[in-house]
Amino acid sequence: MIDPPRLQMASGQAVLSGHWTLAAMLPELEVLRQQLATAGEGASAWDLSRLERLDSAAAVLLWRTWRNAWPADLDISPLHRQVLERVADLPPSMPAVAPPPFNPVEALGRQVLRLLANTRGMVALFGQMLLDLGYLVRHPREFPLRELSANMYKAGAQALMVTALVGFLIGVTLSYLSALQLRSLGADMFIVNILGIAIIRELGPVLVAVLVAGRSGSAMTAQIGVMRVTEEIDALSAMGVSRSQRVVLPKIIGLTLAMPLLVLWTSAIALFGGMLAALLQLDLSLHYFIESLPRTVPVANLYIGLGKGVVFGFVIALVACHFGLRVRPDTESLSTNTTRSVVTAITAVILVDALFAIFTRQIGVPTL
Repeated sequence: MIDPPRLQMASGQAVLSGHWTLAAMLPELEVLRQQLATAGEGASAWDLSRLERLDSAAAVLLWRTWRNAWPADLDISPLHRQVLERVADLPPSMPAVAPPPFNPVEALGRQVLRLLANTRGMVALFGQMLLDLGYLVRHPREFPLRELSANMYKAGAQALMVTALVGFLIGVTLSYLSALQLRSLGADMFIVNILGIAIIRELGPVLVAVLVAGRSGSAMTAQIGVMRVTEEIDALSAMGVSRSQRVVLPKIIGLTLAMPLLVLWTSAIALFGGMLAALLQLDLSLHYFIESLPRTVPVANLYIGLGKGVVFGFVIALVACHFGLRVRPDTESLSTNTTRSVVTAITAVILVDALFAIFTRQIGVPTL
């Protein structure tokens, strides 16, 4: 049976006996602390020769009672003295570690290396997708149609309401601001040109891409990241199921196919909102707007907008899946990679849109 820790005062001497260990002290820890505090003020000598056991927790408690100094009169066995000496050698407080100085060259190099690592990972993911497509062409029965339809439904059908609402408001706002300027110049009829070119060619695809990157892109990254945290990805590999064919490929193809349809839908709703605002501000009839739109906006702009939708959907899905697969099995990595996925996808969309603007600057632009 373990003897409980005891402390007795006799003629100004503190006598400790029993097992002074953490497990033995816990039931009466507060009482022992009070007794040690009282003994530390009135005891002139300490007798620890009757101790049966002494662990580091009790040694820390005694050392603090002695105010980090050895008492003048101490009777203790050599073994227990070694325990107290180890505690005495510890620093009273951990030294503060100064952060390393900021080095702009080092920070820039770190970001460049991270960019190269992400680019390499996306290229590898794209190559794996091509290999999976080649395999599925040879084995069409293994094509993940259910996963593909589910991703198209989540990324496309469930995004119709929010894209329609935002597109309608953007169309109304753009038409209202344009009408104020055109009315002052007496060029009311040119609102059809402004709305048609701006919405069909630029605002529609970019607006949908930003919404989808924040909505569907983050959801894809979080879903794959949670599968990484819960080790579902490893379980698929252990069962011989290709993670790229069943998880990554349906998301990329699904969003690539759904994006041009969302662009067409959002652009139509935005034009409708612009038509209503033009009717209220400039008294421009809906019939005239619909009749003038095909004449003032070449159909090439529609093809450019739909082409942007296809490329934007592919880029967003590729970025989302890449960062989802980079999630480590902890929640901090999940939140960090989800944020990076959204920011990287939106940045990539803007860069791709700039490339489209450069290479298609002479296509679909009407000349006066």
